[in-house]
Amino acid sequence: MIKVENIHKTYHMGSNSLHVLKGVDVDIKEGEMVSIMGSSGSGKSTLLNILGILDTYDSGSYHLDGMPIGPMSEAKAARYRNKYIGFVFQSFNLITFKNALENVALPLYYQNVSRRKRNRIAMEYLDRMGLADHAMHMPNEMSGGQKQRIAIARALIADPRIILADEPTGALDTKTSYEVMEILRDVNRSGKTVIIVTHEPDIAARTGRVIRVRDGQIDHNYDIHAEMAAMVGAEDGQQTHTLG
Repeated sequence: MIKVENIHKTYHMGSNSLHVLKGVDVDIKEGEMVSIMGSSGSGKSTLLNILGILDTYDSGSYHLDGMPIGPMSEAKAARYRNKYIGFVFQSFNLITFKNALENVALPLYYQNVSRRKRNRIAMEYLDRMGLADHAMHMPNEMSGGQKQRIAIARALIADPRIILADEPTGALDTKTSYEVMEILRDVNRSGKTVIIVTHEPDIAARTGRVIRVRDGQIDHNYDIHAEMAAMVGAEDGQQTHTLG
């Protein structure tokens, strides 16, 4: 679904420059749930912005569903985003003067779906999130967890194939974070590719694979289930040796 090869990205600020990505290779298959981890300034958010066609890269290649993604007009980039990608952000990015129903329905408005139809579909997604009774509530009348579920519903309503989530639990308490992650796991189980940027190990552990970014390069890339199986096998072997 996503294939990135030897991606470089440098930001130029006057006479200074910052080489953020330094030859990054990433391959994410359709239906995977992957977390991208790294400290502040590691390049993980820049990588996510490139995957989401919100930012460009300087050199290398990026293929989305087999199609090369390079420099393009904003109108064309928007079409690709509308077709393939749903976004979830740490700060929710809800429109403050629109209620929950209107926020969820917004992507369909940009696809010229009639008001009656988009509101009906939005209500279905609100119901899936357990928030049908909050349809008329404004963002300032909802908790952080409710706002993030609204944001997830909005990301899903146009039926994208990929969900990109940038620190989706960063503004939430632990219990609510795990509830949001369970929703994203359900989204993944429905067949969608889910990519989460996080700095929290317990959140990353709820995905299938972890890609660690350090100083603009991939530092570690491992399958969580395989890693856990290896650890269990090592512990079993140690116990057998001790018993012997």
